Amino acid sequence: MSRARSGASEGWQVGLVPGRGLRRERNGDLALPLQVVRSGQHVALASLLLTVAEAEQLHAALCYALGAESVPADAPECREPIHYPGGRQRY
Repeated sequence: MSRARSGASEGWQVGLVPGRGLRRERNGDLALPLQVVRSGQHVALASLLLTVAEAEQLHAALCYALGAESVPADAPECREPIHYPGGRQRY
């Protein structure tokens, strides 16, 4: 889970919701479910909504930021579905 760095935000965390992945909305936007936690207590669920253009910009920024990092052996190929045990698939 990601942690906020601001002193005013101390104790707050925002992170992925376990078991829930990125989904495409009916209008074509992408929704990433996030959970908000304060001092270890669940506060709320919210989704980061991105247009395709915004998702592409985020993707490019992440690729740039990760450019110097070694690719983990178990990392999925870009734009390929991730297959989990039991036949589940996420993007």
